[in-house]
Amino acid sequence: MNKLFAFVFVAILATGVSAARVNSLFTDRKAVKQGDILTVLIVENAEANSKSSTNTKKNNRMKLGVNPIRTRFGNPLPGGLGMSGEVGHEYDGQGSTNRAGKFVATISARVEQVMDNGNLMISGNKIVEINEEKEIINITGIVRPEDIERNNTILSSNIANAKITYSGKGSTSSAQRQGPIARFFNWLF
Repeated sequence: MNKLFAFVFVAILATGVSAARVNSLFTDRKAVKQGDILTVLIVENAEANSKSSTNTKKNNRMKLGVNPIRTRFGNPLPGGLGMSGEVGHEYDGQGSTNRAGKFVATISARVEQVMDNGNLMISGNKIVEINEEKEIINITGIVRPEDIERNNTILSSNIANAKITYSGKGSTSSAQRQGPIARFFNWLF
């Protein structure tokens, strides 16, 4: 029995596992200190609706008249002067916006700092390139250690001050961007 214990002890030392890294034989290892890695499960759903309507109407009327010009004998000259005019303006504008989005991804993040209260500041990025198309995911935020699951994962909804960005670069991304002339006319009108 003592030989078995000695063999296990020597095997642990030979593999380079230090006692500081082993929490317990009965618990999973979770991120708790600077430099540790945890897995973020990004599950974000967003939906927004907006509707606006504007109606305006304005009418101006103006009439101007001049008494007919009379001759010396008191008779009016034919074709007396007169003027009338009307100006109107109407505007009816409506607009609506509907936007829905769903974003699901998995990304590893590194503990950048352990705050005084024990919370963890994390950051991570992931770049996936397929057929000259890059997909880039970045995440930063603050994690409470008690929100980290036993398997060292955390949901994005449990990250405070979370900043999650998802962008792409490549020919498909470039094709979706309007050209400079179209952007100018959209800006103009």
